[in-house]
Amino acid sequence: MIAEAGLAALWLAASLALLQLFLAIAGLKGGKAELLAAMRPVAVGQGMLTAIAFSLLITLFLRSDMSVLLVAMNSHSAKPWLYKFAGTWGNHEGSMLLWVTVMGVAGGAVALFERALRRDTHMATLGAQAAMSLGFYAFLLFSSNPFARIDPPPPDGQGLNPLLQDPGLAFHPPTLYLGYVGLSVAFSFAVGALLTRTVDAAFARAMRPWVLGAWILLTLGITAGSYWAYYELGWGGWWFWDPVENASLMPWLAATALLHSVTVLATRDGLRAWTIMLAVIAFSMSMVGTFLVRSGILTSVHAFAVDPERGSFILALLAIYIGGALALFGWRIGSVREGAPFELVSRETLLVVNNLLLSVILGIVLIGTLYPLMTEAFGHKVSVGAPYFDRIAGPIALILMLAMAAGPLTRWRRDRVPAVARRLAIPAAAGALAAAILATLAWGRMGLLPFFGLTVAIGVGIASLAPLWKRKLLRTPLFTWGMVIAHLGCAVSLAGMACDAAFTVEKLVAARPGDTIRTAGWALRFVQIMPLAGDNWTALQADLAVDRGGSAVMMRPQSRFFTSPPTTTSEAALLPRWNGQLYVVLGEEVEGGRWQLRIWWKPFVTLIWLGGILIAFGGALALIGRERRGWLAKWRARRVVA
Repeated sequence: MIAEAGLAALWLAASLALLQLFLAIAGLKGGKAELLAAMRPVAVGQGMLTAIAFSLLITLFLRSDMSVLLVAMNSHSAKPWLYKFAGTWGNHEGSMLLWVTVMGVAGGAVALFERALRRDTHMATLGAQAAMSLGFYAFLLFSSNPFARIDPPPPDGQGLNPLLQDPGLAFHPPTLYLGYVGLSVAFSFAVGALLTRTVDAAFARAMRPWVLGAWILLTLGITAGSYWAYYELGWGGWWFWDPVENASLMPWLAATALLHSVTVLATRDGLRAWTIMLAVIAFSMSMVGTFLVRSGILTSVHAFAVDPERGSFILALLAIYIGGALALFGWRIGSVREGAPFELVSRETLLVVNNLLLSVILGIVLIGTLYPLMTEAFGHKVSVGAPYFDRIAGPIALILMLAMAAGPLTRWRRDRVPAVARRLAIPAAAGALAAAILATLAWGRMGLLPFFGLTVAIGVGIASLAPLWKRKLLRTPLFTWGMVIAHLGCAVSLAGMACDAAFTVEKLVAARPGDTIRTAGWALRFVQIMPLAGDNWTALQADLAVDRGGSAVMMRPQSRFFTSPPTTTSEAALLPRWNGQLYVVLGEEVEGGRWQLRIWWKPFVTLIWLGGILIAFGGALALIGRERRGWLAKWRARRVVA
C-alpha cells in the first residue's frame, strides 16, 4: 500500500495546486487580496503532500520493493543502503518527483514566510508557482508515474548504473535540483510582479534571498559534480563541455547575472527590465537542461530518459511557460517605470557590462550545445568540443573577470575615471608583475589563454580584497565579506584552471610489477596487482609505492566490475599535495604481463574546487548578512512603534 499512498498524495497535491491557481485568478480578477489568507494553507498543504510522496518513494527503495517498476529497474537488494537511498533520484521518474517536491515545498515556504511582497503580488506569485507545478504534476501522473506496479514482480532488480554508485549521488543531484527549482521561485516572482505592475525595490528585496539561495546551491552542485566526474570517470579532466554539463552551467550563468541585477534593483532601484528578463531566462535555462536530459536526444551518464514522448511533453511545458512569460514581458514591460538613472562611469554601468558579458557567454554555450543537435536533425553529424568553448568563451570570461574586479571599487551612481584608476593601481601592478615573472620563467611552455588567465587571476585576487582596505574588519557588514570572499573564490578557481591547463604533465606507460615509473619528479614503484571484492563488485587493484624525495605512500587505482548491471569502471587513485595532485588510472593488461597506467601530475588543480567552495561560502555570508540586516531593521521599527 505504500506505492498507492504515494500516488494518492501526488493526486491530492495536484488538486491543491489547481485550487491554488483558481484562488489566485479569483483574487486578482475580483481585487480580493484577502483570498491570500486562504491560499497560504493550500500552498503549504501541497508542499507537505509532495514531501510525503517523495518520502514514501525513498521507503520503497530502502525496502527493495521489487513490485514497484521503478525500484526493479533501478535498484538491487544487494546494493549498500546509501545507493538504495540516493538511487531514488538516480533515474528519470524519481528525479522528476524530487523536482516536483522541491517546487511544492518552495511554494509552501513562499506562502508561509514571505511578508515583504504586496498582497496582490504575493497572490500572483503563488498562482504562477501553482500553474508551473500543475504542468509537472501532469507530466508525472500521466507520463512518468514513479509508483507504477509490475506484475509479477521480478526476484531482484536490475541495479543502479555503476557510474552513479558513489557518495556524490547523495549530494550532487539534490543540490542542483534545489538550485534549479529555486529559480522557479524567481520566475514566479517576476510573473507576479508583471501581472500586478509592481517591479520596484521592495519586490527585488523580497526576491533576492530566493535568487541568492538558488545560486549558492547551483554553485555547490556544479562544484561537487565537477569533482565527482574528475575522480570517477578516470579521464583526468575537471570539465568536458558535455552537453549536460553545459545544461547545469547555463542556469548558473543566468542566475549570476540575475543576482547582480536584482541587487542593483533592491539597493539602487535600477535595472528593472533587466531583472525581470533575467529571471525568465534563468528558469528557461533550467527547463532547457531538463529537456536535454529527458528527451532522449543525448546519450550521457547524465541522461535519465530515452523516450521521445516524454521529451515532447517537456518541450510543450517549456513552450507554454517560457513562451507565456516572454509574451507577458512584452505586453507589460512598457508599463514598468524606468529605474533610477546613473552615469556612464559608475558601479551600475559595470554591473550592466557584467550582465552583458555573462549573457554573451551564455549564448556561446547555448549555441555550442544545441548546434550539433540541430545539424544531426538534418542528417549531418557535427562535434563541438572544448576548443570551441575555450577559444570563444575563454577571452570573454577574462574580460568579465576584469569588470568584476573594477565593479566593487567604483562608486554607485557616479564616479570619475582617475579615481577608479587610482583604486585599481595596486591590483594592476600585481597583475603586471605576475605577467613579467611568468613571461620570464614559462614563456613558450604555456599557451596564451593560461598565461593571461593566471595573470588576471592574481590581479583580480588582489582587487577582490580591496573593499576591505581601511575598514574596521570586525564592523564590516557580512554581505560585504560575502562579496569579497565570492570574488576571491572566482580568482582562486581561475588560477587553478590556468595552472591545470599550463603545467599538467601526463604519462601513459605499460609496466610490470616491480617496475619503477618516473614523471614530474615522482617515482612510482609498481608493487603488485591483486584481486578485491566489495559489497556489489569485484576489482583488480594496482598497488603503487609513490615518493618524491621523501617517505613512500601507497596509491591503489582499481578496475572494477559490477554484475548488476554488468559494467566495468575505473577508480582513479588521487594523492593531494599542497601544490597539486597526482592522479593515476589503471588500464587493461597487455602482452607480456604488463598493465597500462595513465599518470597525471596536475599542479594546483585543487584550487578549482576550493574556489567554488569559497564562491558558495561568500554567497552564504551575503545571504545571512542581508537577512540579518532586514530582521534588525524590522525589530527596531517595532520598538519605535511600541
